Amino acid sequence: MRIGIDLGGTKIEGIALDDAGHVRLRRRVASPRGDYGNTLDAIARLVDEIEREVGARGTVGVGLPGNISSATGLVKNANSTWLIGRPIGDDLPRVLDRPVRFANDANCFALSEAVDGAAAGAGIVFGVIIGTGTGGGMVVQGRVLEGANGIGGEWGHNPLPAPHDDERPGPTCYCGRSGCIETFLSGPGLERDYAAARRALLESPERIEATAPVSAEGLPRGGNGAMLSAREIAAHAAGGEPLASACLTRYEDRMARALGSIINVVDPEVVVLGGGLSNIERLYDAVPRIWSRYIFSDVVSTRLVRAFHGDSSGVRGAAWLWNE
Repeated sequence: MRIGIDLGGTKIEGIALDDAGHVRLRRRVASPRGDYGNTLDAIARLVDEIEREVGARGTVGVGLPGNISSATGLVKNANSTWLIGRPIGDDLPRVLDRPVRFANDANCFALSEAVDGAAAGAGIVFGVIIGTGTGGGMVVQGRVLEGANGIGGEWGHNPLPAPHDDERPGPTCYCGRSGCIETFLSGPGLERDYAAARRALLESPERIEATAPVSAEGLPRGGNGAMLSAREIAAHAAGGEPLASACLTRYEDRMARALGSIINVVDPEVVVLGGGLSNIERLYDAVPRIWSRYIFSDVVSTRLVRAFHGDSSGVRGAAWLWNE
């Protein structure tokens, strides 16, 4: 039996898989935010509950919202900040009394889809999680590509390729730089772009052609009166609202440029999208039509697909770390 743990900022999820990849048990508990010691205890209790209920002892793999530094052995780059600087790679195996394998959560996502998901059988898989952030992970011949610095696949903090004049220098990123791919392709990035287009139209009201339900100012708002969320922007675009459609057209071109740079370097057979924005259906037709402009090849055989396991990919991939 393989046990996978997805260590998230708001929840810790555990799953037990048999050798064929069938789910024997799946359970979630709340993350003890801000408390490293209680986080270790919560994982230990979750593993114990799974094993007692299934009646078997399993291997344990953990998906982290960051990386373990090869230089220090401490967690780095984690958005669950209470993990940063902590030796979880030493502490958790001691607490669980067994070896534990760790990987970045985006790498776990990519591994899950490469083993028995949307990219099953592919030699090189690039996995992308587009939600509140923009994560990436790479799997080569069934193995996670960690890299010399433990940051393999971290495309989100590269600059957006081939930026247009109005994309320079780009939004400020939490990493300290500007114009990162994440600032354009994350959910907040899409919402920021829509809000900027809305402001521009408010300065020239004669250009407003929105066809969706509008506010008193003449432009769409969300159901609670706030600016549109990424999900609502996609829905308005599907309904034919010009402002939202133009916003998604820009988003698709930016994604095509960003993924085109990855394809030029590692040439994956499959790119798998996960996260909330992966549910925007038009991406799977539009982005491959566009990315050939940015890829150094006469033919592009790389497929862009939606994750088969959806929200379960990360925790399944953590379990499959013991299949590598």
